[in-house]
Amino acid sequence: MIADAAPVIELLGVERVYGHHEVSATVRALAGVDCTITQGQYVCIMGQSGSGKSTMMNVIGCLDRPTAGKYLLEGRDVSSMDDASLSRVRNERIGFVFQSFNLIPELTVLENVEVPLFYRGIHHDDRKKMSEHVLQRVGLADRLDHRPNQLSGGQQQRVAIARSLVGDPAILLADEPTGNLDTSTGDAILALLDELHNEGRTIIMVTHDEDMARRCERVIRLRDGLIESDTATGSSA
Repeated sequence: MIADAAPVIELLGVERVYGHHEVSATVRALAGVDCTITQGQYVCIMGQSGSGKSTMMNVIGCLDRPTAGKYLLEGRDVSSMDDASLSRVRNERIGFVFQSFNLIPELTVLENVEVPLFYRGIHHDDRKKMSEHVLQRVGLADRLDHRPNQLSGGQQQRVAIARSLVGDPAILLADEPTGNLDTSTGDAILALLDELHNEGRTIIMVTHDEDMARRCERVIRLRDGLIESDTATGSSA
């Protein structure tokens, strides 16, 4: 972790309630979460099913809004932004890596990585150059014209990581990034995430895997919508 690093994420009394007050099935997924994550940290979010970890990830990723409280991303209050503004922040400042890869099957590897840049309105030549650079970084410079179904699971996840990095996001969110991979392939993906962290990337990972959690330098455990523990692991990846 970078000493005296600035906060990238600040959750201040964040609550997230699903349902309506008139309905008895109202669910309080987050019940007042306070959390600060600084530049360059490698953080793991854990918890049993229903603990609130997925909701916390969705709020951090600007996929959902708090019902109460504030979410500051790089000092900006994004908790009350309209949909268009939130979408822009999500595209420009957050990179996503999902368990299911979420690649577009009709597009080539290069075109998949270019997608976030296309929505930013970046010129085709610049999109191509930036995408080629990150694909080289993840070891796929020789697969630019392949389609997802021509790649192994590990290669598809590398494409997803390249896509998440191409816009130089403030944070990288990884949701069970090795869940669909065999052990050796998963280890290679985790080693790549370790490298990105060592280069100063802020990475937040959701996982059920204790071995994966030990690779992170900080583990946040949720229970019933609250932070049960927040501990340093002593790992620097």
